[in-house]
Amino acid sequence: MTTITPAATFPVGSPFNTSPSYSGTFIPTIWSAKMNAKFYAASTFADVCNTNWQGEISGQGDKVIISTPPTITVSNYTAGSTLSYQAPTPDTQELAIDKGKYFAFQINDVLAYQAQPELIDVFSADAAQQMRVAIDSNSWYNTFTGGSSSNKGATAGAKSASYNLGTDLAPVTLTASNVLQKILEMASVLDEQNTPESDRWLVIDPLTRALLMQSNLAQAQFMGDATSPVRNGLIGMIDRFKVYVTNQMPRAIAGSNTPWLSGDGSENSITSTSGLKRRAIVAGHKSALTFASQITKMETIRNPNDFGDYIRSLNVYGFKVVKPESLALLIAA
Repeated sequence: MTTITPAATFPVGSPFNTSPSYSGTFIPTIWSAKMNAKFYAASTFADVCNTNWQGEISGQGDKVIISTPPTITVSNYTAGSTLSYQAPTPDTQELAIDKGKYFAFQINDVLAYQAQPELIDVFSADAAQQMRVAIDSNSWYNTFTGGSSSNKGATAGAKSASYNLGTDLAPVTLTASNVLQKILEMASVLDEQNTPESDRWLVIDPLTRALLMQSNLAQAQFMGDATSPVRNGLIGMIDRFKVYVTNQMPRAIAGSNTPWLSGDGSENSITSTSGLKRRAIVAGHKSALTFASQITKMETIRNPNDFGDYIRSLNVYGFKVVKPESLALLIAA
């Protein structure tokens, strides 16, 4: 609970230096109707995912069956030979809507009546933002390592095995001189998996953005644009990636056997024997991740024990790496 200090006494001289003073007695404390600005972490997961199978979600525990077209075999033909017919079998995956987040708060009628801001609107807006940040952090934490084994590690590249994208025990040390090279290597890793060039994305942290701003990114030709991004601080496209900057990516602090932490710091289940400071940078294609979310409840209930309302909301959601070959991971120090 916030402690409210008494009203400040404005300094006055004789004959107005009375006791008690005018300030705080005849001059009342004023509560501003304007709320102080509050800042929230940028969420990106829903922007880089596809929502092809969101459909109708009625509640936590639903699932969606995703079918992937089968691969048809192409065989050599010899005149007069007997043809071999394949029976195509589709590959199926399940997208489970098995996660849920909620918020719940109460408002007293008397306090709401006396407050100049509309408390329900103010509190609900903040709760919605906090819900968005929590879901974003949880989604990234449980998918960032889900790419193909050929798209991460010290020998990444499905064809060449030539790119060092770092490991837990040996993360890549990013600098202004090599950060752009590593991003281009991530693009090459996706190229080797025949990932489409359109709808690619890259999610980085503020430190990596700062390094990019000191790199050859200052040369406009790297961006395919006539204007250098250093002029306005905006990162739009690098190579074929649409670039997002956020604090929500998983990270690990330096120390013995430190686990990976989620962006909001609430999860630490991914363990590691590494004692090195490291952070995740993820690149991919819109097809790599799928996400489904639905606010299934938003209720206002009268408080049976007081004059006021209970406000609560439930958001159910699910996510899945559906094309691991289109997801790449760089572990950086």
